[in-house]
Amino acid sequence: MTDVIGIDHIYIAVSDMRVAEHFYDKVLLAVLGFRKNTFTLGGEPHIQYFNRHFGFVLRPARTQSAYDSYAPGLHHFCLRVESAADVQAVAEQLRKSGINATDAKSYPEYAADYCASFFSDPDGLRLEVTNYRQERRDRFDLWDSLPTHSSA
Repeated sequence: MTDVIGIDHIYIAVSDMRVAEHFYDKVLLAVLGFRKNTFTLGGEPHIQYFNRHFGFVLRPARTQSAYDSYAPGLHHFCLRVESAADVQAVAEQLRKSGINATDAKSYPEYAADYCASFFSDPDGLRLEVTNYRQERRDRFDLWDSLPTHSSA
């Protein structure tokens, strides 16, 4: 069996490339330290934000409709930072950039050490920043000893 080693890229279709680029420049470039390039694919402009781990690509939407996070498809996109203190710092930087991010707070109903901040992009796509929780660390470090199936 082949082991998937990460997410390579995510494509987001946006209603207005200029507005989305302005928003994601604040979030991904200024606050989270991604890099950026642009390219054309199929005659359409694309903007790629990337770090060492994956790419986050904006492309123009071909149809216009309001984003519904409870319709089939992507519910939200969550970015992971190292610590709860980093989540707090990101939330503060986002708010200073004019992005309506929630205060970083604990969500023990998700996990004892879950800390997150939530915000939305100009099209209403829900975004989250969370910390690298112990369960995720254990999953990575103890992968070979974990059961292949368990019940929730």
